[in-house]
Amino acid sequence: MRDLVNGFGYLMKGQRWAARHGRWWGFGMIPALITLVGYAAALVALFFWTDDVIAWATPFADDWSSPWLGIFRGALTILFAAGCLFLAVLTFTAVTLLVGQPFYESLSEQVDRSEGGAVPDSGLSIRAELWIGLREAIALLLRVTLWSVLFFALGFIPAVGQTMIPALAFCVTGFFLTEELTSIALLRRGILLKERRRMLHSRRLLALGFGVPLSLLFLVPLVAVFLMPGAVAGATLLVRDLTGENEDAAPQGETAAGPAGAFNGAP
Repeated sequence: MRDLVNGFGYLMKGQRWAARHGRWWGFGMIPALITLVGYAAALVALFFWTDDVIAWATPFADDWSSPWLGIFRGALTILFAAGCLFLAVLTFTAVTLLVGQPFYESLSEQVDRSEGGAVPDSGLSIRAELWIGLREAIALLLRVTLWSVLFFALGFIPAVGQTMIPALAFCVTGFFLTEELTSIALLRRGILLKERRRMLHSRRLLALGFGVPLSLLFLVPLVAVFLMPGAVAGATLLVRDLTGENEDAAPQGETAAGPAGAFNGAP
């Protein structure tokens, strides 16, 4: 359970770091604000047409008598709205990180710099990093879509669909959020998607402790914009734990790049 507590601790440390560095906090809110405006417009339009979408998807129920038609389509409307919010929460971070790649790259570097030692650098060009980010964001979107469809279907199971499934959905959301947010600092260390997943799965409770509270907070309107800079900062601190930099730096005086290079098989 220590990893679960430590994960939450890194989330809090990241927010404190952002609060102490007001300029970086404001700098990091710009991409999140841009993305939020786009998501808000899309969700408002989607929810406005929800009844029409449900009616179009269930033509077989047109002749049902009252109250069964209303109950059936009402339940589907709630599940559809919940699924859209679930998808929005999962993809918001990925889209924001993609839009704000240069912003969060600089913020993450500043966090590493504030911890002392050299700042890890992948050696990739900005274009290469953007391409990798886009490719990995698409892969994540596909995984998120599959999970969303699965949870939507499981939501029809009596009792379980209204209790255990939402809780499981938040755990999956939290893990994905941690995966997305740590991608910036890990990519700078030359660690690509497959290896990042292996690292996070090996410390699953650490990832959940960081991501699940954040996913709950992100459900509150505008909160994601204000917390995003601190979330990136906290994810960078969490990465230093994953790579062993926090443990090795003090006794051995290694630079931040040292442990990461060793982790990737570098000499």
